[in-house]
Amino acid sequence: MDLKDSQAEPTGAVTRKSIGARRNPASQEAILDAAEAVLNEGGVAGFSIEAVAKKARAGKPTIYRWWPNRTALMLDVYRRFKNERPFPDTGSLRADLVAFLDNQLLGFWHNSLAATVYRALIAEAQTDQAAADALYAYQEGRKAVVIQIIEKAKLRGECAPEVNSELIVDLIVSYAWHQLLLGRVEAAMGTIEAVVDSVLHGALNSTTR
Repeated sequence: MDLKDSQAEPTGAVTRKSIGARRNPASQEAILDAAEAVLNEGGVAGFSIEAVAKKARAGKPTIYRWWPNRTALMLDVYRRFKNERPFPDTGSLRADLVAFLDNQLLGFWHNSLAATVYRALIAEAQTDQAAADALYAYQEGRKAVVIQIIEKAKLRGECAPEVNSELIVDLIVSYAWHQLLLGRVEAAMGTIEAVVDSVLHGALNSTTR
């Protein structure tokens, strides 16, 4: 399954004009469209700045000026389609976390090239500090949004004020990452509600707490 359904480029398409040195939204989207197409056609193994430049009809120096390496470009492709999925706001903490784990993590990766791309990003972050920094910054931005989901639940009285919101997010995200790296996303899809309930309610019997 592609990262995003897209129409094939028409035969005899007019060659794109030079993108130029100054970054603008239209130019950025054109390159990201090309990067997505390269990923869909050749996977991570076939993804390179050179391949994207050829597909986008853009100069490699322009792409390198905006994205210093293939990891940064691949992360922006991944980020663009992840951002198309809104964060849940159901008015229920449990429902929000179930929807987050389903729609934003496991469900997003299930039967999708996105899973392969994200595994590659994690792998490159192990040996490339720039890739690790980029991935960390991306994750911190998303985590901040999910933390606000829990903070809203505190205001509604659904959970105690002293609950560590960041830890709850880390537990849920870590579970999803573990399943992704082991190639167990499909099996994990059936555990989503149980995972959320375990995080929210814990394992101890209420009489022994």
